[in-house]
Amino acid sequence: MDRSEPYVQTIRRACPELAIESVDLNEQGQNSVVLVVDGEWIFRFPRYAHVLARLRVETAILQAIQGVVPLVVPAPVFLHLGDRQPGGAFFGYRRIPGEPLWRDTFRAINDEATVDELASQLGSFLRGLHSVPPGAISARLARSDTRAEWIDIYARVVDQLFPHMRPSARTWAAGHFETCLDDEQAFAYEPVLKHGDMGPSNILFDRVARRITGILDFGNSGLGDPAYDFAGLLSGYGEEFVQRCARTYPQVVAMLPRIRFYRGTFALLEALSGAENDDPAAFAAGLAGYV
Repeated sequence: MDRSEPYVQTIRRACPELAIESVDLNEQGQNSVVLVVDGEWIFRFPRYAHVLARLRVETAILQAIQGVVPLVVPAPVFLHLGDRQPGGAFFGYRRIPGEPLWRDTFRAINDEATVDELASQLGSFLRGLHSVPPGAISARLARSDTRAEWIDIYARVVDQLFPHMRPSARTWAAGHFETCLDDEQAFAYEPVLKHGDMGPSNILFDRVARRITGILDFGNSGLGDPAYDFAGLLSGYGEEFVQRCARTYPQVVAMLPRIRFYRGTFALLEALSGAENDDPAAFAAGLAGYV
């Protein structure tokens, strides 16, 4: 049996107006199954109840920011979020053209004007996103990036990851966390609507026009530290690029210590997720630089 057929039948029942001629199934995602329909529509089917709950929040965020942010984001068109059974609920939007702006793709750009324009696009996008009033969103937004949350994360890193790390890596990680956590003013920021995963895979790029065409995946969006989004850009494209973003988002300069802090936790967070969710591949990948 075609593994995509149950999903296709769910779409047909909920969206009889949509003619479906071709389907490309992707079951690789940890949280969702994705169908590309007719090369034009993207349908995401949450695997678990908690992912469905996040998808409802994501949908509310996307509906609120349409036309507000200066880059294209997924626009909810086909919504069927009431079914709690795996494979029964979905979110569909028109495919945004472009390909991920991978690190290697970015590094191959040797035109300073193009790099400046990309920084301007992303800085302007984040400035617009971070300016959206939380009250404009018809869903309760979770708060993240608090000092208490990071104290808890650090304790779990020590408990679950330190036994597997070489001594010098443990020393570095302890200093990285404690320098920030010992400064109570480090988290004295105004929470904003953040994207939550501004890595290269979610930034779409047109190689011909040499411009960003859209931003994907708001599944981790909520209230948090604006610096966290720039940490994703730091990880993908380096600090010089982040500093270029300050031309359209001047507050970036003051955020740099927090941006660097968050960037320094990414691999450990991946390893911690692997440890806590029985994912050996994530655990090994996250700890690769620390063993």
